[in-house]
Amino acid sequence: MQVLERSAALAIKPLWRLGFRPFFLYGSLFAVIAVALWMASLHGYLRFWNPTGGSLAWHRHEMLFGFGIAIVTGFLLTAVQTWTSRPGLSGRPLQVLFVLWLLGRLAWFVEMPVELLVAIQMSFLPVMAWQLARPIVATRQRHNYPVILVLGLMCLCQGMTLYGLVSADDSLQRRGVLAALWLIAGLMGIIGGRVIPFFTQRGLGRTEPFPARPNLDRLGLGCSLLIAGVNAAGFNLAPHLWLAPLFLLVAVLHGMRLVRWYDAGIWRVPLLWSLHVAYAWLMFAALGMVLWHVGVIHQPSSSTHALSVGAMGGLILAMLARVSLGHTGRALQPPKAIVAVFVALHLAAISRVFLAVLDAHWLWFSALCWSVAFLLFLRHYAHMFCTPRVDGHPG
Repeated sequence: MQVLERSAALAIKPLWRLGFRPFFLYGSLFAVIAVALWMASLHGYLRFWNPTGGSLAWHRHEMLFGFGIAIVTGFLLTAVQTWTSRPGLSGRPLQVLFVLWLLGRLAWFVEMPVELLVAIQMSFLPVMAWQLARPIVATRQRHNYPVILVLGLMCLCQGMTLYGLVSADDSLQRRGVLAALWLIAGLMGIIGGRVIPFFTQRGLGRTEPFPARPNLDRLGLGCSLLIAGVNAAGFNLAPHLWLAPLFLLVAVLHGMRLVRWYDAGIWRVPLLWSLHVAYAWLMFAALGMVLWHVGVIHQPSSSTHALSVGAMGGLILAMLARVSLGHTGRALQPPKAIVAVFVALHLAAISRVFLAVLDAHWLWFSALCWSVAFLLFLRHYAHMFCTPRVDGHPG
């Protein structure tokens, strides 16, 4: 029986054997395309292209529900196989799911009724969440239920965002996207809290695990969910002094985690320091929101981009660089260019968060660094997703 299962798995083309392969590959490619299109549109070079709701609505939706969710999908659909000891999505079902994602990206470039566009966009995330939830619920892995909860709430946020598109309600769009972004922050907290200390321990050969603080970790997730709710309700569209303590608490909790996981040896290992530096952007994003709510800074865009470019983009590249090696049967020895990948990504974040407020030219530099980071990653990793594992495993 096992021989037959292995033979059937090997008959599937490598790209469709596990979820990380197509979604890491094409999600990374889309990261480059989406930022290039946004910058070209922002500066008037794409006057012939007018996506439904305008290019800003497209940018808000696609960087989160197009790029971000693609990588989340690849990671979770692969991880659930390890979590539940059940086969991950592969073959034709994986192809169907990928096509749903791809149609969502292409739909913005075709004239169609806005209701049809919404239906296409909303078809992917609920199906993905269902595919992830089935094995988790079937094996009663209660510690993974928060992941299902976050994905379910993400579906609601996408619905809110797209309803704002249909009704031409910019406030509703912003509320949906910001709520979803902080849900992603909560998801990064869940996954980061599991893999960063584990990867650090294994990468440095430590015999003792890092101390766990499950109650504080649950508090951090609860705060992220609360912030998502605050955004969905519209309270975070303007500064309110009463919200500053909530964001300060989140910053402190993330800082405590970083201190708890720290080992000076991480700076010798790019696959480790990249995770820690990216996670630190979660703390900076929360601190930025504190400064906005108390009136020190005058707009929250820098904090939002610390979360989206620095934390989300940084953790995505750090995870892709390590997970792709492990799941293709390779030793955890990344190409030498991976340092340039991480440096370029964090230069993009620094430029967008701290320098673009001084001079708009830094937006171009940030976009360039972002694109260089993902293009370099693809240059050295793309072939891994399209070829069999080097150890002969069918995954």
